[in-house]
Amino acid sequence: MKVVYAARYQIDIGPHVFPTRKYSLILQSLLDAGVIQPSDCLEPDPAGWDDLALVHTSEYLTKMRHGAMSAEDTAQLELPWSIEMVEGFRLMVGGTITAARIACGLDEFSIRHSEFGIHLGGGLHHAFPNHGEGFCPFNDVAVAARVLQARGIERIAIVDLDVHHGNGTAFTFESDPRVFTFSMHQQHNYPMWKPRGSLDIGLSDGAHDATFLSELARALPRVMAHAPQCVFYLAGADPYEDDQLGGLRLTRAGLRERDRMVIAAVRAAGVPLVITLAGGYARHVEDTVAIHAATIEEAVTSGSNRRDRRDR
Repeated sequence: MKVVYAARYQIDIGPHVFPTRKYSLILQSLLDAGVIQPSDCLEPDPAGWDDLALVHTSEYLTKMRHGAMSAEDTAQLELPWSIEMVEGFRLMVGGTITAARIACGLDEFSIRHSEFGIHLGGGLHHAFPNHGEGFCPFNDVAVAARVLQARGIERIAIVDLDVHHGNGTAFTFESDPRVFTFSMHQQHNYPMWKPRGSLDIGLSDGAHDATFLSELARALPRVMAHAPQCVFYLAGADPYEDDQLGGLRLTRAGLRERDRMVIAAVRAAGVPLVITLAGGYARHVEDTVAIHAATIEEAVTSGSNRRDRRDR
C-alpha cells in the first residue's frame, strides 16, 4: 500500500493557526509505529497547470502563478502569497491526483485489489474555481475528481467530514449530477455562505460523538446509493474537542470510529477510496497528528485484514 507524501508540504506561511509541519510529524508517527515502512512512501509530481484548469479559471491561475493577488484575494485566502506557497500546494494537488490514480488502478504503483489511495495531505475544500478561501489555494479533490472523469471514472462521491462545510467543493459540482457531495459539519461556523451540496448535515455546537456517529450512520447509505465509481474522504481532524477552530467536541475515540465507519461502508461496496487529511488545528499539534495517524492506521489495517482473508 503506497502512501503519498512530500516533505515540501511543510510550507513556510509564518506564524499561523494552520500547522503545515503536521504533515512531516504524521509521517514520522506512522513510521515510528510501524504502520508503514519508508518503502511505502511515494512522492508525487506537482499538478500540471492544465490539470488545475479543469476546475480553476484561467484568470485565477494567472494571479496565483504570477503573484498578482490583490489584498482582498490574500485576505480571503488567509495565507501570504509566495512562490513556495503556490508550488507547495500545487504539489499537494498532485498528491491527491496520484492517490486517486492509485486507488482506481490507473497508476504504475497500484496494488491489485487494494482499492486504496492514501494521501498525507490535501482536503482543500474551500477553494472555488475563481478564488481561494480559508487556507485553500486550489481544490485538490475537485481537480482529482475531474482528472478521473477524464479517464472514464465519472461517478464520484465526496465524503467531507471536516468541521467546516466544503463550500468550494459543493459550488464546483452543483451542476454535475455525476458527483455526489456530502458534507457534515458544524453549522454555526466558517464559512458563512454554504452552497448546497447533494447532502448537507449541519450539526449544532457541541454535538459530541453519539450525535455525530448517529447522523453519519444514516447518511452513508445515501452516499453509497449514488453508486460511485470512486469515493474521496476528507478526514478532517478539526471536529476534535480541543480544536481551536471547531466546536463539535468529538473525542479521539469518536473520530476513529468515524473513520472506521466510512472505510467499512466504502469497502463493503467494493469501491476505490481516496483518503485526504483536510483540517486540524488542535491546541496541541500532537493531538492533530495522532488523529490523522489513526485515520491512516484504520485504512492500512482494513486493507491488511482484507488481503489476509482473501489469501486464506
